[in-house]
Amino acid sequence: MRNTATRMSIFILSALVLLGECDAFAASSKLSSELAGRDPGEQVDVIVQYRHAPTVQQHQKLLQRGGTLRQEFWSVNGAAYRVPAAVLADLGSDSEVLYVSPDREVRSTAVSSPLPLLDYHTDAANASAAWAQGLDGSGIGVALIDSGVLDIPDLHAKGFQVVYSQNFVRNGSVSASDLYGHGSHVAGILAGNGNRSTGANYSYTFKGIAPGVNLINLRVLDQNGLGTDSQVIAAIETAIRLKGLFNIRVINLSIGRGVFESYRLDPLCHAVEQAWAAGIVVVVAAGNEGRNTSLGTNGYGTITAPGNDPYVITVGAMNTVGTPDRTDDIPTSYTSRGPTLWDHIVKPDIVAPGNRSISLYASSEVLARQFPGNTVPTWAYERQSNDGRSDAYFYLSGTSMATPMVSGAAALLIERQPSLTPDQVKARLMKTAFKNLIPAAVTTDPTTGHTYRLQADIFTVGAGYLDIKAALASTDLAPAWAGSAMSPLATIDRNGNVVLVPNGPSLLGGRYGNWSNNSVFGQSVLWGTNVSGESILWGTYTLAGESVLWGTNAASASSILWGTSVLWGTASMGQDIAGQGDLF
Repeated sequence: MRNTATRMSIFILSALVLLGECDAFAASSKLSSELAGRDPGEQVDVIVQYRHAPTVQQHQKLLQRGGTLRQEFWSVNGAAYRVPAAVLADLGSDSEVLYVSPDREVRSTAVSSPLPLLDYHTDAANASAAWAQGLDGSGIGVALIDSGVLDIPDLHAKGFQVVYSQNFVRNGSVSASDLYGHGSHVAGILAGNGNRSTGANYSYTFKGIAPGVNLINLRVLDQNGLGTDSQVIAAIETAIRLKGLFNIRVINLSIGRGVFESYRLDPLCHAVEQAWAAGIVVVVAAGNEGRNTSLGTNGYGTITAPGNDPYVITVGAMNTVGTPDRTDDIPTSYTSRGPTLWDHIVKPDIVAPGNRSISLYASSEVLARQFPGNTVPTWAYERQSNDGRSDAYFYLSGTSMATPMVSGAAALLIERQPSLTPDQVKARLMKTAFKNLIPAAVTTDPTTGHTYRLQADIFTVGAGYLDIKAALASTDLAPAWAGSAMSPLATIDRNGNVVLVPNGPSLLGGRYGNWSNNSVFGQSVLWGTNVSGESILWGTYTLAGESVLWGTNAASASSILWGTSVLWGTASMGQDIAGQGDLF
């Protein structure tokens, strides 16, 4: 512990020096620290949130100082601008400005995956129970905010399932088609009908969770899988606007970025909350930072934004280990773990299969060219194979792949019971999640040979493993008002124990009869007193041994170290380390 304390002292001292380099920024809590130290003449893309909807006069102030208005956002009472860095200090002192942050980069949360094994994700989630009841998501609109969707045969359940497309990528193109390959893969897990693997010659059919849904294709990621906050916010606002026209009841966000401030200030979090309040279930990837040990936390505290928001359903990734039996499944080593930075919210909310998931692709996509070995061998699913490579199916791993599993499950629940609110869907999925998981396991990276110890604790698997059959069988209803299923907070009580407390009006985290801790998170709410074998999350020495997320400095220096990206920034966020999945 002494070495850990010394290391943390050096980190804290270094961070304070960095944070103190610009007095103007130190004096204003309205400016994200990432904006410090910019050359006054540098053009900076920012999102400015105002206390009220911005006016023409407020736009004019920035235009007169050399700024450019890029787009207004009603969902965050703000706008995206390109401004000279010289005006940032003035924005920080403007009484009408609430917060200024960079227009940050977001990216897909998927990675390449070697080894030709079937993933059995629909079996593990009990999806066949829905299909047996005639449920396939028909009539439900799901907004896919991603890299676009290609017109692929497996997305033609009843004609082309993409009923609306719009491009938000600022690259001169108006096409919403998928150049990268991530969005089409996600779409297949959610809504593929298995057209190219159905028939007498096939031993396995690659079918999506809800093959009858209508897809609203909102492209925000470019050909490299990259986008920005402003593009995602614009897409979310479009989904809200189109909700009535296409019965959009679910938004799928298999994307993420680092957490730099409380969700209460983050414009991306504000936007997803507006969608939630509009009656749309928002399902978000937890991130792939579970192997991030930059502060000695064994991957805890690495949930990405906007998965750090307590309203949304945040999804982690499980490994089916190549069998249809879910009782042998384990968490992936790369799935991001909670609690969240700054706010200490218990995340993820639920986990679903996401390792070496097989879904759709086209040879023209960037991912297909980057990872040609990820194409599925035809012998894996054809009875009379020519030992070639599939031109229809492709492997990817990540929480990106787990997220559409839950989005599809939400669509099935809503098809069955259209009156369900987002909070009722979230609470039911969490309460009925499979909780009899293997407590601990070991996995090895096939490329590096590095061994990872895994635990199915609350900050790794949340309320448990997606179980569609159990969710459909349940009649439990949480209160219908927005916020009734906000993810709980984790804190330390007076005895030094980590405990859950309700987040505002939420029923999760307290003891409300049928919705008690035990009913949602299982019999052992905190899954014992040991994480990774060293009491990392419990007692006096919590997270990295020096109260990185807890204790007297939890809301100040320690959280600032992580939240401002001084020690842990966007360079490490998004795609998985080395691009490999776990070894079966």
